[in-house]
Amino acid sequence: MVPNRCIRMALLALTLLGINSLQAGNGTPPAKKTAKPKPVPADVVLKLPTGFHAAVFAEGLGQPRHIVVTKQGDVYVKLNRVKNGKGILRLRDTNGDGKADDITGFGDYGGTGIAIKNGYLYASSDEEIFRYKLDDKGQVIDPDHPERIVTGLLNRHEHESKSIILDDAGNLYTNVGAYSNICQVEDRAKGSPGQRPCPILDSAGGIWQFKADQTDQTYGTGVRYATGLRNVVGLDWNNTTNSLFVMMHGRDQLHELFPDLYTQEMGNELPAETMYELHKGSNCGWPYIYYDQIQHKKILCPEYGGDGKKTAGEDAQDPIIAFPGHMAPNGLLFYTGNQFPARYKNGAFVAFHGSWNRQPQEKGYFVVFVPFKNGKPTGKWEVFADNFAGTTDITSPGKAAHRPCGLAQGPDGSLYVTDDAHGTIFKISYTGQ
Repeated sequence: MVPNRCIRMALLALTLLGINSLQAGNGTPPAKKTAKPKPVPADVVLKLPTGFHAAVFAEGLGQPRHIVVTKQGDVYVKLNRVKNGKGILRLRDTNGDGKADDITGFGDYGGTGIAIKNGYLYASSDEEIFRYKLDDKGQVIDPDHPERIVTGLLNRHEHESKSIILDDAGNLYTNVGAYSNICQVEDRAKGSPGQRPCPILDSAGGIWQFKADQTDQTYGTGVRYATGLRNVVGLDWNNTTNSLFVMMHGRDQLHELFPDLYTQEMGNELPAETMYELHKGSNCGWPYIYYDQIQHKKILCPEYGGDGKKTAGEDAQDPIIAFPGHMAPNGLLFYTGNQFPARYKNGAFVAFHGSWNRQPQEKGYFVVFVPFKNGKPTGKWEVFADNFAGTTDITSPGKAAHRPCGLAQGPDGSLYVTDDAHGTIFKISYTGQ
């Protein structure tokens, strides 16, 4: 184990040198090859099940959001904001020590989404989706001239991220988040009623489907694949069911807007953060209803006449699984590797970014696992990787050392987790010891 003082010195050196110096080869000397994973930063020791170990693959990257790994082991990560003029980073471990030592970048736009399919790298800004041709080594051929696949997606600077995933039939799916909490006449205003029908749903609050190989598509050439979804950041294609699964961010401020109906404790827990299996035409009920994971019911929102008990949404589908409220599920990955024990095969990992509106303590800041069999959950969800925040005394997101966001599976079956608060990529491996 490397002494903590050495770790702190290495982290400081990397921060001062920045990504450009690493690209120029002027960073710290490459570490000697070793079979042992590098420890996590001195301020965070991840809590993992027995036999699992966490290593830092990269740090000081800015705001890494979603992430993909090629079959050759190269890592591509989308930055929320450009850093040194680059919005996409390609990271490579050239000496086998478990840490990226060759970092390059391209793409002059920020955003969240990134995906690989059929020899192309896809990446999104908050308004557009691009693709880059890859060579047989998984490297982008012409990083300065991508094809623009989709343009004109709505961005009202609330729930603006565009996550992306592709199926095997040549389709691309993206979230367009609702620029509203609950579609009130006056957003987030006490006493303001909800609008019915909600005008937002024509261009937001759902999932849109586009062709993966056609350029300059717009709303007019796309398909509104699913509706009634307030905001989706984590999504993945489940090969077992051949269907799209998503994690929805539930609404805010039940207690603040309706203190006579919801206590602070109820407002902390409700509504659920929910996982849905989607098909063309799916409706998940936002903004008219929310899912109460305690009552196990779809409840009419108070802005539409609800009282915390009235059920509604008979035409809206039920979630596959529900989690406590306000934990912000930003990453979803169905694990198909062979490195982890057999119980993890085809199960779902969910990265929770952490809450901002629970009192007095925020919650989340961890990665959970949901066991699946034949495309359905087979047990309760469990915390898989914890202590990203570095403390349990989290009264605001700014106190968290790290905030999980994106998930990816490496070719060796390891799990990559991004942190968009302090620019770290963790790599979690299983050794059995």
